[in-house]
Amino acid sequence: MTIPNHIAIIMDGNGRWAKERRMPRYYGHQEGVKSLKRIVKCCGDIGIKVLTVYAFSTENWKRPVREVKSLMQLMEQTFSDDLDELIANGVRIKILGDVTSVSPRQQRICQTAEERTRHNDRLFLNVAFNYGGRMEIVHAARALASAVRQGQFTVDEITEDVFAQYLFTKGFADPDLIIRTGGELRASNFLLWQGAYAEWYFTDTLWPDFDIEEFEKAIASFRQRERRYGSIKDK
Repeated sequence: MTIPNHIAIIMDGNGRWAKERRMPRYYGHQEGVKSLKRIVKCCGDIGIKVLTVYAFSTENWKRPVREVKSLMQLMEQTFSDDLDELIANGVRIKILGDVTSVSPRQQRICQTAEERTRHNDRLFLNVAFNYGGRMEIVHAARALASAVRQGQFTVDEITEDVFAQYLFTKGFADPDLIIRTGGELRASNFLLWQGAYAEWYFTDTLWPDFDIEEFEKAIASFRQRERRYGSIKDK
């Protein structure tokens, strides 16, 4: 069976899921973590090598203070409670984003998760945390400009491959498939560079309801796509 090497997911719909049940938004985020755990396990079981999930965007700081605080607490709790299980299942964690903007405690939690899982290679789990695609590109451009100023490159030596080495996803192939749950049809500032030739799969299913069956539907859709990367194949 042909499966994607790298899947990325915009995990959308937690708040609406909770609202439908007349529950606080935090309850939806808690249920969303359960969905993530199901998908992480499934990825390891079927041989997907890289999973990138959009956990907290640079725009999410605009949400009510209470919700932001609860999301940060949920992140801390998830890494604390589930890290041993992730290690046992061969999952390696990498944080994509600007962790310098969060609290020292949260920075330590992210660093610990990366450090304790660094020897695993069954599944690479990239967690986009305080992440934005435009911010990532600006960050890379600044770093590359600094490298040019220091004489490491000339301007003429800058290629797409060189630029990609300054992105947060350095060392990872671009996603083959990007899934967005929750019914919205937009990229929402997620993997803008890396997703240039990804196949997209949109579903109305809210993230807490996104189960293995729904995940398999997304992969089945991917398998039916003809990926031409701008070219035309001879018939």
